[in-house]
Amino acid sequence: MPTVLLVRHGRTKANADGVLAGWTPGVVLDDRGVEQAANVAQRLAPIPLAALIASPLERTQQTADFIAAAQRADLARHVDERFAECRYGDWTGRPLKELAKEPLWKVVQGHPSSATFPGQEGESMIAMQHRSVSAIRHWNAAIGDDALYAVVSHGDVIKAILADALGMHLDQFQRLQVDPCSVSVISYTPLRPFVVRMNDLGSDLAGLVPPPAKGRRSRRPSTSDAVIGGGAGAGSGR
Repeated sequence: MPTVLLVRHGRTKANADGVLAGWTPGVVLDDRGVEQAANVAQRLAPIPLAALIASPLERTQQTADFIAAAQRADLARHVDERFAECRYGDWTGRPLKELAKEPLWKVVQGHPSSATFPGQEGESMIAMQHRSVSAIRHWNAAIGDDALYAVVSHGDVIKAILADALGMHLDQFQRLQVDPCSVSVISYTPLRPFVVRMNDLGSDLAGLVPPPAKGRRSRRPSTSDAVIGGGAGAGSGR
């Protein structure tokens, strides 16, 4: 049962200034983003990651560098373009307050499954969700059962993956919040995914590590069944 930790990159100047960076080259972490990346790396340090996968964009690679530095030296690192930012086409590089006046803005807010960004490079949001969820399924199979691995990606991409795991239509994904360097956790079982954390900015993540076979039971679900009544809580067994 693989578990993926979805980490959004740290803050950039474009984030702080309200500019839609998209695939703009040279967008890197600002001072606050560097601090956030260092903090999330320390939060993930107790977790023996089986692999670290990141979008190819600079801000995600920088964040992944911090995470890798806090892990073992032989951690397997991969770059996967399917986790990269949505291609916003002609919207790329424009201020959000300006984009909010565009007719397409209301579609992106209320009916994103029908939204395709303008221009030759513009991508549909449904295509972005399809590629990112397909990448999760690929890495689940490649990494194998009982492994924990991390993916460093972007806000809309992580929201799209979470929406799929929650059984939500993409048109509801704007109800989700994914902040810079937040951690969201999904455990995938044969029957269904379990969303273990969402937009987590400060809790102890060490409890995600599976215990020894004869020790305390994991906080993660061990089967595809949900606990009727809610169970006894983390660390209490099922």
